[in-house]
Amino acid sequence: MPPFDLPEGDPFGPHNLPYGVFSPSGSADRSVGVRLGDHVLDAGAAAAALGSPYVSLLARPSLGPLLAAGRTAWSDVRRALTAWVTVPAHQEAIAGLFHPLSSVDLHLPFEVADYVDFYASENHARNVGQIFRPDAADSLTPNWKHLPIGYHGRSGTVVVSGTDVVRPSGQRKAPADAAPVFGPSVRLDIEAEVGFVVGVPSELGRPVGLGDFREHVFGLCLLNDWSARDIQAWEYVPLGPFLGKSFATSVSAWITPLDALEEARVAPPERTHELLPYLDDSASDVEPGGYDLRISVAINGHVVSEPPFSSMYWTAAQQLAHMTVNGASLRTGDLYGSGTVSGPSAAERGSLLELTWNGRDALELPDGKRTFLEDGDVVALSAWAPGPDGVRVGLGDVVGRVVSRDV
Repeated sequence: MPPFDLPEGDPFGPHNLPYGVFSPSGSADRSVGVRLGDHVLDAGAAAAALGSPYVSLLARPSLGPLLAAGRTAWSDVRRALTAWVTVPAHQEAIAGLFHPLSSVDLHLPFEVADYVDFYASENHARNVGQIFRPDAADSLTPNWKHLPIGYHGRSGTVVVSGTDVVRPSGQRKAPADAAPVFGPSVRLDIEAEVGFVVGVPSELGRPVGLGDFREHVFGLCLLNDWSARDIQAWEYVPLGPFLGKSFATSVSAWITPLDALEEARVAPPERTHELLPYLDDSASDVEPGGYDLRISVAINGHVVSEPPFSSMYWTAAQQLAHMTVNGASLRTGDLYGSGTVSGPSAAERGSLLELTWNGRDALELPDGKRTFLEDGDVVALSAWAPGPDGVRVGLGDVVGRVVSRDV
């Protein structure tokens, strides 16, 4: 039955309506879909059935045209979709256009143009600093509170939730080893993050200011930045992450539009350093740049951490401003990750590197101890945000299973 009468408080109710791309099981035809409860509405077919002018944006095999259409179109389409699933006069026309989630395949919802990953959690950065620089006077690097640190990743290895992750191979060298060796990573990790999806491109040579964040960014999703810590440790000096990161990045099949997260907007943590003007979000006319997202990290069904996104020091708007301040242009489908989300307590750390303190303290799971991931382990990220009238806004899960290269 079509999900017009959802249980009260369903996190995927009409207040949410995240976008994805699906195909009926066994079909090669892809369509833009909108999630409602445990069903997906064929948005393009609904637009056609109702004679909507938005059929040209929704009757597509990718979210790309909608992303490129801009903020006014985003709001108008969302308003129309909300009416289609809530106004009784529309229900007969679209009742047959819903598919149970169990009967469809979900795909990467947009073509990823460029991919950038940041390092925006002070708790995470301090933990990493204490692990690798225990004798340093300050666990943060000198630049950390002056700019959002990031690196460019590999867009071609961004995969949708549910895709297996093949354990990467590469060079690794432990401190006591005389020479590097080659082989599968033995310190495979995850990073619980939030990804932001760019819709409207920008002109080469023209930076995007803090106040233009919502003109360019369509929505967000959960993101798992898989990390081979042993490969990373040997390769990243002096240039930074490369093969230890580029083998896979998992994202949700559902993109939550920013318009669904108005009640989740919060001020970021208090700044302790004066920021340069292009990053300064302290003015009273600047919209709150943080988001209150409650993330859970589970390994083989067992929750090991609950990182709070509201604690992130650098906001997505600041990251976008910094990413373009040198004149770098945005493209439709650009994706940038927040960096690992970690809170102040041990139960809020967003990576195994921190949770096990670089392998020193094993996690006790029902199926055995873990320091880093073993083949067959299934990692699942889930999250919700405060919504209107106390209801939760659900974010699409990100799930990945680790497999060996010979599988």
